[in-house]
Amino acid sequence: MKSFYILNVVAGALVALVLLGGAGELLTQQAPQFDADGKLLFPSDYRDWVFLSSGLDMSYSAAPASGQHTFNNTFVPRAAYDAFLKTGTWPDKTIILLENRGGGTDVSINKSGVVQTTGVMGFEAHVKDTARFKGGWGFFGFDGDKPAEMIPMSASCYSCHQAHGAVDTTFVQFYPTLLPIATKAGTLSPDYVKETALGKGK
Repeated sequence: MKSFYILNVVAGALVALVLLGGAGELLTQQAPQFDADGKLLFPSDYRDWVFLSSGLDMSYSAAPASGQHTFNNTFVPRAAYDAFLKTGTWPDKTIILLENRGGGTDVSINKSGVVQTTGVMGFEAHVKDTARFKGGWGFFGFDGDKPAEMIPMSASCYSCHQAHGAVDTTFVQFYPTLLPIATKAGTLSPDYVKETALGKGK
């Protein structure tokens, strides 16, 4: 009986290793790709990824509205998403893609509210690669589907995410299905917790 128990434990451990190995392999397959010049290649299959959330006419400053409605649709590869569900944070080689898409108010039979249109206004990416980027993350802005150069570390997006990102410098506070995961896992950044306690960023 004891031998049977030991065999079951060993078998279970082997299955776990196989599953973890498979997840690691999948993450590698879905990792960000760079060209010889270090530019990030556009992930053309991003619409097959996991959809995290969408914001409408978001702005991190009190600047007046532009008059053009914009949806910010956020996608992440399945392997990175699954890893977050287990750990409450992003694994290395994660790429978070932001699709900026136009919004319309008088589309087809719609007479109230704002709907997404076919007009894509641009793409941005937030990439985790601890070996490549100082601080672990790099930002990229795409011109169409052309390879994108990394945005300089002096840009305000880095300091803003560092100061206000809920998890690992990323804005998980805007992903309603992931924020509870991070809260339960205890991976929320101290700065975000303090900011929220002061009534900011809710």
